[in-house]
Amino acid sequence: MENPVQGYGGKQEFWKPAPASRQDFWKPAVASSPAEALSPEKEKLCAECGTGLVADAHFCHACGAAMATEIAPDVPPWFNVAALGGFLGLSPIALIALALGMLCIVAAVVTGFIYSASTLLDWQAVQIWRIEWLLAATAFFAAGVLLNKKK
Repeated sequence: MENPVQGYGGKQEFWKPAPASRQDFWKPAVASSPAEALSPEKEKLCAECGTGLVADAHFCHACGAAMATEIAPDVPPWFNVAALGGFLGLSPIALIALALGMLCIVAAVVTGFIYSASTLLDWQAVQIWRIEWLLAATAFFAAGVLLNKKK
C-alpha cells in the first residue's frame, strides 16, 4: 500500500495547489436533476485551482488566489445623488434638505387622510399637525438655501 491514491507520487506538499492533470477529483459532480442544477446554493470554485470555496471567502484556501469581486449593479441616474445635485445646481447638503422638505410636505398631506375629524377639537388637532409638518418643510427648505454653495 505504498501509493494508495492513484497518480500520487509523494512529491506534492499539502499547501501547494494540485497540478492540472490531477484536478478531476476536485470538481463537483454533475447535477443529477434540473432542480439541483438551478439551486442558488451552488458551490463557488476557485478560478485558479478549482477548489470549492468557503462561503464569502476573499481568497482561495488552497492556492491563495484572490477571488473576483462581484460588480455592483449600475445605479440609475435619478438615484445618483452627485449627478442629481449637479443637474439641479445643488450641493449634497442642499439636496438632502430638499428631499427632507419634500418628505415633510408629503407627511402634511397624508396626515389629513390618516386622521379623520369628527369634532371641532379633532379637526383643530389635525390642522396643528399639518402646520407642524409644513413648518418643518419650511425649515428644511431654508436650510437648503442657506447651505447651498455658490459655484
